[in-house]
Amino acid sequence: MRDKAAEQPTQHWHFDARLTPHRSLSATGFWLLMALVSAISFVAGGAFWAIGAWPIVGFFGLDVLLVYAAFRFSYRSGRLAELVQLSDDELLISRINPRGKVTRWRLQPYWVRVSAPETADSDAPLKLSSHGKELVIGSFLTAAERVAFAAALRGALREHRAPIVDRP
Repeated sequence: MRDKAAEQPTQHWHFDARLTPHRSLSATGFWLLMALVSAISFVAGGAFWAIGAWPIVGFFGLDVLLVYAAFRFSYRSGRLAELVQLSDDELLISRINPRGKVTRWRLQPYWVRVSAPETADSDAPLKLSSHGKELVIGSFLTAAERVAFAAALRGALREHRAPIVDRP
């Protein structure tokens, strides 16, 4: 039995970028923060228990649960990713939502126009335009990241469009 993936030629990408939202707290940091919140809630709950206000202990447990749930939702939304890949004949944009659903757009690289903020002070979106349609990508990036990514993508498209004799 032959493997279908092995039969297909490997795609050569001239540009291959993965865009993901930034999360400032690592998994280890998350667990350390949860341990700290739990310890504070346990000590405060114990103090209230000692003075006879035992119903308050449940609210401290609820606080820990809500902080945990808020961080889990934040990390779940952080699983969003956008792949921008340029091959010989197409610019492929793949958006992977937090549930794993993939949406793809295929654009002709010769017709794609990249519009982005000119400076890092602007909140303008990063757009790809082709044949009268626009696609906003990298909406989760900072303005400075959008400027840098747009410059890199423009450079890759410019190099791709150059005649073969002009390529290095």
